[in-house]
Amino acid sequence: MHHSALGPFDSDDLQEIRPYVDFGALRIEPRADVTISVEIEPASGRVLFITLDCNGSKLKLSAVAAPKNDGIWTEVRAAIATRIQEEGGSSEESVGALGVHLDAKLPLVDEQGRPSGYRLARYVGFDGPRWMLRGEISGAALGDIRSEAEIVELFRSVVVVRGNEPLPPNEPLSLNVPTGSVIPPGLTQS
Repeated sequence: MHHSALGPFDSDDLQEIRPYVDFGALRIEPRADVTISVEIEPASGRVLFITLDCNGSKLKLSAVAAPKNDGIWTEVRAAIATRIQEEGGSSEESVGALGVHLDAKLPLVDEQGRPSGYRLARYVGFDGPRWMLRGEISGAALGDIRSEAEIVELFRSVVVVRGNEPLPPNEPLSLNVPTGSVIPPGLTQS
């Protein structure tokens, strides 16, 4: 079941050329009110996540391989919930604009390793054809309806480039730091 009219999009489903920043498996539309940053694993130099920062909200994105006819977001969500519980946090499932998501309270520790309260996060996921896009939302979007709508729209605007290589389910799709962006004719890069 693909909500192709709404997104997130599979690169094969997208006919029109849109301006985007190419992160390998993910293509992100450049927007004036969005700052994009990447999180890199120091040991391997791999890009782990792409974070979009928009008006006080953050959306941390990653994508994984999935079986052709089987969504894995349900399993992944359960695994996230288990991990949060093991770390001393709590979470509950809820239904929102992007389907079933997980609202979580994640334990924080201070410099001495002592518990210092919680931070709130919402985990969202979308099962595409042979891939799953997941996002972690934090900041203003958790409490403010307009900010939430903005972040939902950003999540939906993501294009996933799965590639044809066979990958086991839940294997991260490779992300990289963009070398350049594709700008359609008639548009200038600001």
